Amino acid sequence: MSKAKLKIKKGDKVVILAGRDKGQKGEILKVLREENRVVVQGINMVTKHSKPTQVSPGGKERKELPIHISNVAIADPKGGKATRVGFKTLKDGKKVRFARKSGETIE
Repeated sequence: MSKAKLKIKKGDKVVILAGRDKGQKGEILKVLREENRVVVQGINMVTKHSKPTQVSPGGKERKELPIHISNVAIADPKGGKATRVGFKTLKDGKKVRFARKSGETIE
């Protein structure tokens, strides 16, 4: 599988478009480019059972699993709704991402 050019980065605020967490918002914690997946804070939570070891006490642990990148969209900085991402070059020559819905730049 080839690495895709992604328009989403770590730290972006996103809206979930599909799945059991549809409509919820969160922040991207990790981007897995090879798998086209992202880990979003508080989304796709599962309970993992682990045995006790010398380092950890074991028991139930709640953690986020990756979600496919096609199921998330950037949250518009103005309205907070899902939007597409575009690129434009500013007058000083800097290339920035912007929200297609409102035209606001995405930091």
